[in-house]
Amino acid sequence: MNPDTATTWDEFMEGIWRQNPVFVMVLGMCPTLAVTVSAVNSISMGLATLFVLVCSCGLVSLLRKLVPKEVRIAVYIVIIATFVTAVDYAIQAISLALYDALGAFIQLIVVNCIILGRAEAHAAKNPPLSAMVNAAGMGIGFVIGLLALGVVREILGAGTLFGVSLFGADFQPWVIMVLPPGGFFVLGGWLLLFSWHARRKQRKQSGKLGEATQNA
Repeated sequence: MNPDTATTWDEFMEGIWRQNPVFVMVLGMCPTLAVTVSAVNSISMGLATLFVLVCSCGLVSLLRKLVPKEVRIAVYIVIIATFVTAVDYAIQAISLALYDALGAFIQLIVVNCIILGRAEAHAAKNPPLSAMVNAAGMGIGFVIGLLALGVVREILGAGTLFGVSLFGADFQPWVIMVLPPGGFFVLGGWLLLFSWHARRKQRKQSGKLGEATQNA
């Protein structure tokens, strides 16, 4: 694989797996816990954040040599707010029901630390293509994180998936899953699973290293 291609792929995959914003860095918890009562809400918020993340990081990267360091954070926020406003109007035009379900959390994308963090840590220091690829990986990782919570909460809390009934009329929903505590329970379960996977992988690597040392 070409070194440039490998680097680009590595930057893209960083946010999806190794530095997933929800399950590894534990960022953006406000929308993660608040809007994930259904899969539709989860994927909608995730895609809105992905759009803002990619567009704002691309523009920040383009302007990185023109913006004075003293006002860079203010400029980043104005750029992010511009794209958030576009998303806000777009969701209103597409579906008022979805807009009402997401509520103020659409506007709160402006202060999502994932976006501002990517702008400051990566986009402000790299060319546009690299910045947008890295932002896309982070955004897709965020979508995956929200969807992972939303699917579990909707199935257990309503017996449906994307509004389609799965278990019939006899199913007794776990009401707690559509309440705030349900978000914490499901998030904790996913974090536990990821932690177990990371420890298992680490033990395997340690075992292989020990075998190699003994063989040597």
